[in-house]
Amino acid sequence: MYRYDSYDQRLVDERVAQFRDQTQRYLAGELSEDEFRPLRLQNGLYIQRHAPMLRVAIPYGHLSAPQMRMLAHVARKYDRGYGHFSTRQNIQYNWPTLESIPDILADLATVEMHAIQTSGNCIRNITTDQFAGVAPDEVIDPRPLAEIIRQWSTFHPEFALLPRKFKIAVSGSLQDRAVVQMHDIGLEFFRDDAGRIAARVWAGGGLGRTPILGTMIREHLEWQHLLTYCEAILRVYNRHGRRDNAYKARIKILLKALGAEEFSRQVEAEWVHLKDNPNTITQAEFDRVAAFFEPPAYRTLPAHDAGFDTALASDPGFAAWVRRCVHGHRQPGYRAVTLSLKSNDIAPGDATDAQMDAVAELSERYSFGEIRVSHEQNLILADVELGQLHALWQAAREHGLATPNIGLLTDIICCPGGDFCSLANAKSIPIAQAIQQTFDDLDYLHDIGELELNISGCMNACGHHHVGHIGILGVDKDGSEWYQITIGGKQGSDASLGTVIGPSFAADEVPGVITRLIEVYVRDRHADERFIDTVRRLGVAPFKEHVYGKRADKEAAGV
Repeated sequence: MYRYDSYDQRLVDERVAQFRDQTQRYLAGELSEDEFRPLRLQNGLYIQRHAPMLRVAIPYGHLSAPQMRMLAHVARKYDRGYGHFSTRQNIQYNWPTLESIPDILADLATVEMHAIQTSGNCIRNITTDQFAGVAPDEVIDPRPLAEIIRQWSTFHPEFALLPRKFKIAVSGSLQDRAVVQMHDIGLEFFRDDAGRIAARVWAGGGLGRTPILGTMIREHLEWQHLLTYCEAILRVYNRHGRRDNAYKARIKILLKALGAEEFSRQVEAEWVHLKDNPNTITQAEFDRVAAFFEPPAYRTLPAHDAGFDTALASDPGFAAWVRRCVHGHRQPGYRAVTLSLKSNDIAPGDATDAQMDAVAELSERYSFGEIRVSHEQNLILADVELGQLHALWQAAREHGLATPNIGLLTDIICCPGGDFCSLANAKSIPIAQAIQQTFDDLDYLHDIGELELNISGCMNACGHHHVGHIGILGVDKDGSEWYQITIGGKQGSDASLGTVIGPSFAADEVPGVITRLIEVYVRDRHADERFIDTVRRLGVAPFKEHVYGKRADKEAAGV
């Protein structure tokens, strides 16, 4: 992973000192709330329902063991003993005091971390595939180019006050695990017929109040021109994006208003003035950054391990975990492992300080001291020897990190919702926990198979409910919390947006609704068919009929 040089470290240290002075002036009454607000947002600080919330940047989801230990330290010393890993591969702290934020940022700076550009109308954290560099289906390792974009976009003066927040995702695999079509700019790297690295460029994707999948505006962009082409897109957006209406300020609204053809024409016209300028990426610069992502010192191992095979055959619990949490690897004798942050004991995506310390230790013992954060709010050890998997499973299980539910219904993506967020219309976490408790039978979960369930507490869609196979959206109805259900959404290369099945439900009805949706799937599925496949084949109608028919029966019976 990328390491700071003296310039990087000085820049972050200076920002900490600057914000410490700004915070002290605000607390002394020398800065007004309106004056302090843009300053705190530049440093990842929100004022939430109960307390400040600090969002810490984790570029493209990569952490070292010392950095993870620092995150545990922050949770323990300044918060309530836990942190929340988000769908943007960052971490959020929900309970720090305002007075402590400069100290937190100073501590983070000692391990090359910060909260810069994790909020505000700027280019946010660059995200990518959690298996980048190790995935068997990877064509191009996107991390060097993600890091180059991060360096270019950080403190870029032209993009410090965009019409709205701006998100970029990159992918280099056959299967898109970075959900590029959901982003303001999505970059899908591939090798062209001549073997050169190129990118398909998507623009105008996003969820929120107006969910739209991105449009491919260029089918072939040579990697050297990555920054200049992104700059052309951002200039068109900065020039024409609406600033009079926050709900219509995202680039997706501009692209829709102009039309894809006119938007692309303007981008290409702008690019004429930027192409081949000093922001063109040289081979030397690519090689410099790529050196930070060289493969670790892998051992030469056989493709099979007798001890692993024996444990797999003799231990059903281990076999279940391997089936759901262990993933292929391009290096023979190695696997990637997902440590689940989805159990009944804690909110989805949350990790305690003890768990973070444990993950740091496990990464050093089993995976070259590196941890990844996934878009699905779990943690990954990317390089585990096949023969070490059983020992890792035993150790992870002791810390509540080995729930074998990755990709299953209880592997829920969930925003903090109304328990914390001042924007939320309804709580998310209690709904997630109620569903997890309803479907706590692992055998039944495995029978149901792959199913993605996403929950958002408001239309901002931080839980990405639009692209869940089942999506749950909290809505306000006359001051009460209700939940709208969608089905048929999907992330990935064949992404789709879900369809609302009908009127919303009270909180206590939601687990029953999910049960009835599953009943239709189990009843009508074809062999080896996933929930999303059944929905796409049958449409919404049979699911809606079963859900609302059961609801009508209960109402008629006075239940």
